[in-house]
Amino acid sequence: MKPLGYWLLLVAFARFSSVYFGYFNIWALQVAVYSKRTMSDVHGRTFAAWTAVTCTLCILCALHLESRPLFLATFASFVIALVHFLLELLVYKTMTVKNFAAPCFFASVSALWMYSELGKLSDDDD
Repeated sequence: MKPLGYWLLLVAFARFSSVYFGYFNIWALQVAVYSKRTMSDVHGRTFAAWTAVTCTLCILCALHLESRPLFLATFASFVIALVHFLLELLVYKTMTVKNFAAPCFFASVSALWMYSELGKLSDDDD
């Protein structure tokens, strides 16, 4: 497995804690991520479901880095996550810079690393 594959597995397994907190401990998710607003249980479960989907994408991509569609979907999920957290920080003001730092780090490093690998993918890889 390539280093990017190991990184994606690390990211996926690190995110699983957010899935747990979203479903079972909304208070911890609120403190760790959306500390400037109260979260509803529905918001927590929605966040957990989205995060579970992105974890799944990371794992599948890590195991099949040669699959261009899967690679692009995973790459897009990091870009979407980064935009989401930027909006939450700058527009909706539901996060602090401190809360933004970890998701920003993982999404940015992952997206930049994947972007740097895009040229190495063949159009024939499915």
